[in-house]
Amino acid sequence: MAALKYSRQRESIKEFLMTRTDHPTADTVYENMKIIYPNISLGTVYRNLSLLSDIGEIQKLSSFGGADRFDGRTEPHCHFICTGCGCVQDLEMDDLQDIIQKAAAHFSGEITDCSARFSGLCENCLKK
Repeated sequence: MAALKYSRQRESIKEFLMTRTDHPTADTVYENMKIIYPNISLGTVYRNLSLLSDIGEIQKLSSFGGADRFDGRTEPHCHFICTGCGCVQDLEMDDLQDIIQKAAAHFSGEITDCSARFSGLCENCLKK
């Protein structure tokens, strides 16, 4: 693969995602990038999010019951989706190895990683 040409917009999108813990959609990223780059197009944001995801610099979270969401954290970690309000949050767990070992006991191949998604009601929805 040829070397990737530097792009200020792409770098800004990545930096923006690194500051967020709410796993924004492409539309949210676009609205925030328009503040910095008033002439940026939604297509440019989508293309850069796709590229960053493809090269492993961000995570694309699909199948969360709506639009794809994006995560600046690339190390293995779990996610929680609220069935009430739809928010997506990181779920901090000390060790995913226990989950991998339990799964491996029921699988004849080799499991090297996992991506777990939990669902239920977030703290705010429980208070309502």
